[in-house]
Amino acid sequence: MLNLSQNRKPNDKSSFMFHIYALFTVAVWGATFVSTKVLLNAGLHAVEIYIYRFILAYILILPFCKRLWANNLRDELLLALGGLTSGSIYFIAENTALKYTLVSNVSLLTSISPLVTTLLVGFFYKQEKPKAGVYVGSLVALVGVALVIFNGGMSLTIMPLGDLIAFSAAVSWAFYSIILRKLNVVYDALFITRKTFFYGIVTAIPFLAFEPEICDPAVLMQSDVLINLLFLGIVASMICYFIWALAVKELGTVKTNNYMYLQPVFTLVLAFFILDESISIIGYTGCALILGGLWLSEKLGKK
Repeated sequence: MLNLSQNRKPNDKSSFMFHIYALFTVAVWGATFVSTKVLLNAGLHAVEIYIYRFILAYILILPFCKRLWANNLRDELLLALGGLTSGSIYFIAENTALKYTLVSNVSLLTSISPLVTTLLVGFFYKQEKPKAGVYVGSLVALVGVALVIFNGGMSLTIMPLGDLIAFSAAVSWAFYSIILRKLNVVYDALFITRKTFFYGIVTAIPFLAFEPEICDPAVLMQSDVLINLLFLGIVASMICYFIWALAVKELGTVKTNNYMYLQPVFTLVLAFFILDESISIIGYTGCALILGGLWLSEKLGKK
């Protein structure tokens, strides 16, 4: 049974911190592309990076949450599905897609997840179907995302296999958002986050069999590798997954996921300051459209 208290309209003042949580999380996740690239260049494979970061996050969060099991088998299976959709499927699909299509295509297609989430909420929760303004704002923000991604003037090339895999990552994250919504009614964010890491690790291990080789563990002790792994495991995983769950519980699934549209913006800004990449007028326009789309979704969604 749906607990409607989860979907109450939060007081603007009391929910301000949760907006900051969502914004901080998306900013960090926007930076993970840089860290992941460093690790890939050091010789680690995509599945290894994912497993290492989730193992680190799980070990660090374990002392704060000793509870082992959910209240019943159904909830335990939901937790396992959460680990699968937000962990192994999402990250492995995203990284695999890069082998078969352009980086720009992957970035654009995975950024569709907030819109897919909005559609799923409307489908599963008829009585809470988002208003038309939410869809309008989402589409405006999505156009902005496309412009940010194509900041460098890249052209969109359709590559069916890779594009389909990238889209599946977006759908996977959207389903995780729905699962998280259900679990938040019964369990605290710390328990949900710990179980997400656990099942994310368990379901990813079989994918190691498809890796050409396992990187020498000695590589993990290199300073640049260690620093980036610690960032991915502690900040991007342990802290961000936890506060993201808190934000979803307080602000709602659709509103929180709309912040995901800002992820390419943070990546663009970081690339400007760290990698010395330029920002074109297309990029600036995209940023403006993303912010405008989020404003429209917030304002029109209340009417």
